[in-house]
Amino acid sequence: MEFLFADWLGTPVWFWLSFLLLVVTLTAFDLGVLHKDDREMGIAESLKLSAFYIGIALLFGAWIWYSRGPEPGMQYYTGFFIEKALSIDNVFVISLIFTYFAIPAKYQYRALLWGIIAVIVLRGLMIAGGAALVNQAYWVLYLFAAFLIFTGIKMFFVGDEPMDVANNPAVRLISRMMPVTRELHGQRFFVRVKSPKTGKLVTSATPLFLALVVINLADLVFAVDSVPAIFAITTDTFIVYTSNIMAILGLRALYFALAAMVHRFHYLKYALAAVLVFIGAKIFISDFVLTGAKFPPVLSLGVTFALIAAGIVYSLWKTRNETKQQNA
Repeated sequence: MEFLFADWLGTPVWFWLSFLLLVVTLTAFDLGVLHKDDREMGIAESLKLSAFYIGIALLFGAWIWYSRGPEPGMQYYTGFFIEKALSIDNVFVISLIFTYFAIPAKYQYRALLWGIIAVIVLRGLMIAGGAALVNQAYWVLYLFAAFLIFTGIKMFFVGDEPMDVANNPAVRLISRMMPVTRELHGQRFFVRVKSPKTGKLVTSATPLFLALVVINLADLVFAVDSVPAIFAITTDTFIVYTSNIMAILGLRALYFALAAMVHRFHYLKYALAAVLVFIGAKIFISDFVLTGAKFPPVLSLGVTFALIAAGIVYSLWKTRNETKQQNA
C-alpha cells in the first residue's frame, strides 16, 4: 500500500486515484442511471443537473483546500471558473455541429458523454506534455503568457467567424477512408450496411460519429487557450488537470440550457478576453515587477471571478430586450 502515498507528478497517487474514481462514478451514474434511455433533456433538468455538477466541483475544491492548503484551493477554483466560462463559447460550436449533421436532441446527450470521455484522455495528454515542457524549461511559461495576452487582445477586435463544418478536414478524411451513411441509426456510431457498389456488408460510419469527431477536434482548439491559461495560474499538474476536467464534466448537462440562450452571452467574450490578458500579464508581473514573488492567489481568484461575473451580467442585461421581443 506504500505506492498509494508515493508522489506522481508532484501529488500522492491516492489523490489521483480518488479523482479518477470520482470521475468514473459520476460518468457511470450519469450514463447508467440518469440517462439510461435516449431522450431529450429539458432546460429545467439541464439546469438542475448542472447545479449538481457545479456543486460536486466546488466540494472537490473544498477538499483540495482542506487537504493541501488555501493556495492550491484558490488555484483550483480560479482554473475551474476560467474553464467553465470558456466552455460557454464551446457550446455555440457544439450546437452548430449538431445542427449541421441533423442530430436529434435525444441523441445529443449520449454523444456529448462519449465526447467528454475522449476529452478526459486528450486533455490529460496535453496537460502532461505542457507540464513536461514547463519542468524542462521554465521560459515556456513566458510563451504561454504571451500567447494568452495575444489571444485576449485578438478577441477584443476580431469578430466571431462561424465554423465551416462542411469543409472540415476530419469529415472529408473519414468520408474518403470509409463509407458514411446518410441517415442516423439511433445512437450507433458504426453500422453494417450493404455497399451500393458490391452488395456486400461493409462497416460504415454514421453522421453521429462524424459529429463526435468534429466536436472533439473543436475541443482541442479550445484547449489551446484554456490549458495555457491554467498553467499560467499554477504549474501543479494535479490542479491543472482536475480543475480542467471538473469544469468539462458538467458541460454536457449545461449544454441544453445554454444552447437555447447562448446568443445572450455575446458580450461574455470581452470579459474572457480580459481574463486571458490578466492571467498572461500575471506571469510577467510576478517575475519582473514583484521580482519572483507569487502573485496573491486570492487577488487572482477575485479578479477572475469578478471579470467573468461582470461579463455574464452585462450580457444578460444588454440582451434583455431580445427575450421580450421573442415573448411578444
